[in-house]
Amino acid sequence: MARLLVELVQFSFLIFNLLILARVLMSWFNPDPSSAVVRTIYQLTEPILAPIRRLLPSTGMFDLSPMVALIGAIVLEALILQLIIALV
Repeated sequence: MARLLVELVQFSFLIFNLLILARVLMSWFNPDPSSAVVRTIYQLTEPILAPIRRLLPSTGMFDLSPMVALIGAIVLEALILQLIIALV
């Protein structure tokens, strides 16, 4: 049971990290905003990135919110996995 839970947490964070990476890559290539894939990625990542973006100081044309989100996700995943292991 614990192994399944650990794998589910790891898979969830992998998907989240890939969505953030896709968002960063899309910002470099400026894809068609009417694309369903582009809209879905923006809708899934913006609720996480927008609050981080508001907290960070302005850095001009660089958006550091994806990097902060990825670092936060890594830390959160490690904490959750340690909690699962400790409780089992």
